[in-house]
Amino acid sequence: MGRSRFVVAVIVLGALLAGCGDGGGSQAPTPDRSRDSGAVDSSRVEPVGLIGNWTVTAPDPDSSGILRLAPVDQGGLSWFGTCGTAMGTWRADTNGLFLAGVPKNPASGERRCRLAPDWLRQATSFRFEGEIPVLLDDQGREVARLLPGAKPTPGPHVVPSLAEPPMVTPEVRQAFTPAVGLPPHLKPASRDDLRGRWVPVGPARGSAHVELRNDGEWRGSDGCNGQHGRWVAGPDGALLATAGPSTLIGCRSVPVATWLSEASRAGLDGEVLVLLTAKGTETGRLARG
Repeated sequence: MGRSRFVVAVIVLGALLAGCGDGGGSQAPTPDRSRDSGAVDSSRVEPVGLIGNWTVTAPDPDSSGILRLAPVDQGGLSWFGTCGTAMGTWRADTNGLFLAGVPKNPASGERRCRLAPDWLRQATSFRFEGEIPVLLDDQGREVARLLPGAKPTPGPHVVPSLAEPPMVTPEVRQAFTPAVGLPPHLKPASRDDLRGRWVPVGPARGSAHVELRNDGEWRGSDGCNGQHGRWVAGPDGALLATAGPSTLIGCRSVPVATWLSEASRAGLDGEVLVLLTAKGTETGRLARG
């Protein structure tokens, strides 16, 4: 592409800050977690109610710990477990969709300590029982229950403010308001519509692409850097995605990861996939490729 030199940097969005051993290894394939969420009630729920410091009870006692869900400018997602603290991202909407972007655990036997509990990657929706949030997988099964009032210990490698109860400001509430509907000319994209490989529309796309996989993962490239994350689809074109760590090679790239992670709705304009923010602003257009 006419470049003389590239500068490579590694952006660590979800890293183990304190743990038991190194973070190498890979994870075995996971079951399908990206279905249109049939477990979510048709009435709207308030994702702001997920913000807080929570003591987690899970079917697997070894997966219990403290989960902190905060606005992105207050630290995002933090998991305080027996192996230390892991950081990540999370998204939720008024349809009851939920998604966590956390470090992958290695394959069985490669490491005794897990960066984050497996149920965090299995959760695709939520509901409230009174004031208690319950996280569910794509089959509507409970994977964790969040109890209020947790007081995490930040540890030596965590800024103390990242263990304090997060604040819900008017700006935070505004950020979680329901996404506007799709424009009339767009057909809501279902999970089946979204699955597969997509490339940016336009002549300058290079090798940029994204593949939305059946297991709830997505893989792709901005044309220079490998990118990945998680995704979940819901009713009326609802779409949530997270973006994980990536290299950063300087080139004329297409920010497909940003398009996905900022999108709240997805619609089809003929054969073209259109991604839009919660306010209805278009983030990008993709075609089958």
